[in-house]
Amino acid sequence: MHFQWYPGHMTKARRMMQEDMKLIDVVIELVDARIPYSSKNPDIDELAKNKTRVILLNKYDLADKRYTELWKHYFEKKGYFVTLVNSKNGNGVKQVNEVVQKACQEKIERDRKKGILNRPIRAMVVGIPNVGKSTFINSFAGKASTKTGNKPGVTKGKQWIRLNKNIELLDTPGILWPKFEDQAVGLRLAMIGSIREEILNIQELAFELIKYLVQNYKGNLSTRYQIDETMDVLVNMNLIAEKRACRMKGGELDLEKAAGFIVDDFRSGKLGNITLEFPNQEEPQGV
Repeated sequence: MHFQWYPGHMTKARRMMQEDMKLIDVVIELVDARIPYSSKNPDIDELAKNKTRVILLNKYDLADKRYTELWKHYFEKKGYFVTLVNSKNGNGVKQVNEVVQKACQEKIERDRKKGILNRPIRAMVVGIPNVGKSTFINSFAGKASTKTGNKPGVTKGKQWIRLNKNIELLDTPGILWPKFEDQAVGLRLAMIGSIREEILNIQELAFELIKYLVQNYKGNLSTRYQIDETMDVLVNMNLIAEKRACRMKGGELDLEKAAGFIVDDFRSGKLGNITLEFPNQEEPQGV
């Protein structure tokens, strides 16, 4: 599968982000805890190289705990302030304020010495499409401050949100980078739903997902679908289609519909707590 998606509005969003960077004190970047490396936009590193950085491992409830802890240490070693959140139900969101205050301690101290008191910390919230950015902001602010949706690219413009006397947030549209050097990164992003469905081959996606689960999470597929994981992937796709009554007119099995079930079950956590990549000494490995 080859992934290439960089709509024109993303070029504009990147320019806007570059312009706004001089207004802010700290960058809060959301990454998906199931693919922390692949969902981290390398463009942000370039744009925010002189800024204090906070990483939120979002959707940690869907990821494998063992690897989430390893990822937390991985990013902390690189100098980021890191915390875990589930923006959907609000778990961990309250801790973000403390982490941001800690990250900006030097700046607060510098302001205090200059006699500047009580100036709110200005934070920019960034993240790739569909990583849960708007949901996080709504949860953090305690009200529906931004429009949210489960389709990539719902947040189109920028907006400041005053949370309290200590912090102001600048929301930004989700952006991907122009080219995936590594197609495996594109595959992982497709699996979590950060690439538009229209350009995906859902059957290939489900095929790759089954292969990965059989190799790394033995038993998850058989528990969910009552199949024999030692069988060929295509055989299992057919079995899942049969068990889910995915048929076209004329009674032929509808593998596309079955593939949609498999991918949706992964994304919603029905296939278990799964991480698609994990850190080692060199580069993260995974799907």
